Amino acid sequence: MNIQEAKEEIVHTLQAYLQKDEEGEYSFPAVHQRPILLIGPPGVGKTAIMEQVAAECGVGLVAYTMTHHTRQSAIGLPRIVEKTYDGAPMTVTEYTMSEIIASVYDTMEKTGKREGILFLDEINCVSETLAPTMLQFLQNKTFGSHRLPEGWVVVAAGNPPEYNKSVRDFDVVTLDRVRQINVEADLNIWLDYAREKRLHGAVLSYLTVKPERFYTVERKDGALSFVTARGWEDLSRILLSYEELNAPVTEGLVSQYLHREETARDFAAYYRLYRKYGTDYGIAELLSGTLPENAYREKTAMASGGSFDERVTVVNLILERLQSLLREYCELDARVVQLHSVLRRFRGLAQPLPEFIGTNRTALDVKRKNHLISREDARREAWVLRRLEQMEAAVRERHIREPEAAFACMKALFQEDLAEREASVAEVHKGMENAFQFVLDSFGQGQELTLLVTHLSKMPDAQGYLRLHGCQAYLRYADVLLYHKKEEVLRQACRALL
Repeated sequence: MNIQEAKEEIVHTLQAYLQKDEEGEYSFPAVHQRPILLIGPPGVGKTAIMEQVAAECGVGLVAYTMTHHTRQSAIGLPRIVEKTYDGAPMTVTEYTMSEIIASVYDTMEKTGKREGILFLDEINCVSETLAPTMLQFLQNKTFGSHRLPEGWVVVAAGNPPEYNKSVRDFDVVTLDRVRQINVEADLNIWLDYAREKRLHGAVLSYLTVKPERFYTVERKDGALSFVTARGWEDLSRILLSYEELNAPVTEGLVSQYLHREETARDFAAYYRLYRKYGTDYGIAELLSGTLPENAYREKTAMASGGSFDERVTVVNLILERLQSLLREYCELDARVVQLHSVLRRFRGLAQPLPEFIGTNRTALDVKRKNHLISREDARREAWVLRRLEQMEAAVRERHIREPEAAFACMKALFQEDLAEREASVAEVHKGMENAFQFVLDSFGQGQELTLLVTHLSKMPDAQGYLRLHGCQAYLRYADVLLYHKKEEVLRQACRALL
């Protein structure tokens, strides 16, 4: 199955294992809670989905890469203690708390989450001395004498032997006590993930044009060459950083992430072309509607006469620009919504504004320290606090003393934030309408229009915007696309009956 299907299976398993009866006891017997064993190629997203599952299900997550551990760190260190047996004192060996089990308890204490996932990566590549301990844990959920707390589910992951020389096979006894899920690389699923994570448009565009280069691992004449999903994601992030720094992107840089010479060379060339098309077509001006009429006609003629690769690249450049506009809108919208909520809460309190800001800043620091908030949410809360400080400064500068007058001043400043959001809405609306018009003028209702509609339909930022504000051009052609899909399904069903 693909990584998205594996994620859904883990979510369902977590829900089943953590289901409780009317007495609040876990209804699924712990002895039958088989650990999940994900087996798939490296860099396919096994670790990433564990973070997503934990966040979506509201449970804790402790992750370990088992190749970094020894038998002592897993089961604890030996120590000599005295005990009495049949009235006679004896010295016996006990073990300190397992580092892994201790981390679970630490996470429970820090986060307050009593349920969670213990994720053990590269479990089939452990050292020879640790292997029996890991097999015992998969079978009994214990390291030495220390048992995994109730409410914690075990998920392990490993690579098939063709990808790692250190892989050791599990015996039948162990395999009969786990749920093995074989995961395969799937470009379409990864592209959905990449759009959600706002990865670089050149990477998305390149893999749309050349899907066969998405994932390869091979050994030839003793030399290993590989390209993985993790490599594409990390390359995307360094490209975004290099562009901000105006640093050169070379084939050498690309080859540090794509370890296959042919693919690295080909993508480096495509990246240069992608940037050139962005300049040649003036995508930002095109979507803002500021191009003169004659320049606009030149762009449509150039696009309509382009090769298949150029047409797809142009559409992806449009999508990248729309994604940028949508990202700015979504962030402004989220900030305004949160600021409005905080202002309402402040209005209901008999508390000076500086004291209110200090209390909320302390709460944010606690959430950051204990990893109870995502980086994105933390940045948003920090912005809200800075905006409150600006409001407080404005109140002091105007020598306002009365609480109602002070809040009226803050409300007036809040209107500026609303106006900025409305300006962003208008910019996105214009960008979407101009994008559809350009694609229609250049390509008609062909596959390029389908590509634009399909990718917008899969962008979380776009869907959030469209639900609130709509876009006539999108709705019109999305309905046409849906009609054609239904028509094709009916044709296939009819052919199956013949």
